[in-house]
Amino acid sequence: MSRYGKFDDFCRDTGNTWSTLPVCYLFNEATTRLDQGWGGCTLEGFSVGGDKRLRNLGSILVDGIAILVLLFLLWRSQRKKAAVGRREMQLFLLGYIVISICEIFTIGGFPINDSVRIAFVAIHIAAITATSWILMLNGAVGYQLLDDGTAVSIGLLLISSLLIFIGTGYIALDTGFSWTGYWDNTLGTPNQAYALYTLYQLVPLVFLVIFFLLESFLVLRILGERKPMLYLIGAALLFAIGQIFQYVISVHICTGTDRKINGGLFESLFTLLAVVMVWVFWSSITEDDWPMPTVGDQGAYN
Repeated sequence: MSRYGKFDDFCRDTGNTWSTLPVCYLFNEATTRLDQGWGGCTLEGFSVGGDKRLRNLGSILVDGIAILVLLFLLWRSQRKKAAVGRREMQLFLLGYIVISICEIFTIGGFPINDSVRIAFVAIHIAAITATSWILMLNGAVGYQLLDDGTAVSIGLLLISSLLIFIGTGYIALDTGFSWTGYWDNTLGTPNQAYALYTLYQLVPLVFLVIFFLLESFLVLRILGERKPMLYLIGAALLFAIGQIFQYVISVHICTGTDRKINGGLFESLFTLLAVVMVWVFWSSITEDDWPMPTVGDQGAYN
């Protein structure tokens, strides 16, 4: 717990001054501010002429593919007219499209102005938290506490996720631009930012775990099926592998490839695969003629 809220080790091991962890660009050690560094393996990427470099070309390419894949899944979702939670799933996919676009300009290292990069970082962090919230609510949709796809259901989802997005985004922006100076004590090593750590590192993980538990109970207890759990477990494993590449293996890849790539590329890839698997899981439980619970039916399953 003594390391709770501290980002310095994470930033050092995920690319140093060019970290593949977006939050690191808010701090003094990053190139967007004082360019002091954390003392790790600096991700250099590939030159694109002059002093311009694409620091994380692999993630940029994966994010480009991700946007195309997610647009295809949006189209496929639209065709599933009778599917439970169709609109809610589409909102989740849209959220991940926003994340993928932001990644190109944050961890991708696409050459842009430092202030613009900080703005993209704030949007990126806020989108991660809000999108994980949307995914968690998708896990509750199958219980039909509210009719899915209605104005009330979509409205509550949008309003709540927008509030999370604005709140998280403001903290990130105020940290990066020092508007009020309230978060300035987090800018230097060890970069102990409790609010950002909680909202960016802890809260999304809690939302993901709740989603997994809700869907597991729905499939195993209410639908009485096991096959869809293979897709759900697959999504969880793919996401976990991506995080291992990001936080554990990244620095070793950076060193072994002479600073050309690091674990951020694989984190982007495996997270995309996890999102696709979540969609496959959702599709699998909405294609078959399984009884879906309603509020009035809950007593039958107790």
